[in-house]
Amino acid sequence: MLATAPAHEIRVPSRAAVVSFSAHVEATDHELMIAVRAGDVAKLGSLFERYQQRLYAFFVRMTNQPAVSEDLVQVVFYRILKYRHTYRDEGKFTAWIYHLARKVAADHFRKHAKAATATDPSDLHEHPDHDGIAPDRSAATTDDLEFLRVALTRLPVEHREVLVLSRLQNVEHKEIARLMDTSVGAVKVRVHRALKELRDVYFKLRRDAAA
Repeated sequence: MLATAPAHEIRVPSRAAVVSFSAHVEATDHELMIAVRAGDVAKLGSLFERYQQRLYAFFVRMTNQPAVSEDLVQVVFYRILKYRHTYRDEGKFTAWIYHLARKVAADHFRKHAKAATATDPSDLHEHPDHDGIAPDRSAATTDDLEFLRVALTRLPVEHREVLVLSRLQNVEHKEIARLMDTSVGAVKVRVHRALKELRDVYFKLRRDAAA
């Protein structure tokens, strides 16, 4: 477990507390965050319910360390509370929370001075590549999946990150562009290059194994 995890964990409120916020219309993420920013920090529990699993999946796929990933989720919500006054009305909450998550992941890698390990590559089937580059489609056997797993571990963290966001977290290209402060076109290029690199490493591993 991370030694730097916040002392006070974010607790999910009871269902009654969530229902009492809006008996008829469920509040949007933005509305909840505006309430948190205004001082109603209890609403953070509703955001925790909505995003805890998504953030956990993001961190597990980046680090392949479940226990560490649980701590990193807590760090994200601690930072939401700490930096709630920086949330802007015109911003989209999903983009903002992933912005914080990326920083938390970067801090973790920097502190521990080691690269992330890959997630299960079979998960890539969830979001097939629409540009026709999908090396995982040929990974039909256990051995092939293991080659793909190793190939993912050899990608730079920034390439793994863009694949996790676009293919596994289903974050739209325009939101990734906002996260990375670049254009949608640039994001598409990064995804294309990351998939090409994954394909090249994957097939090299297969060739080396067959030699």
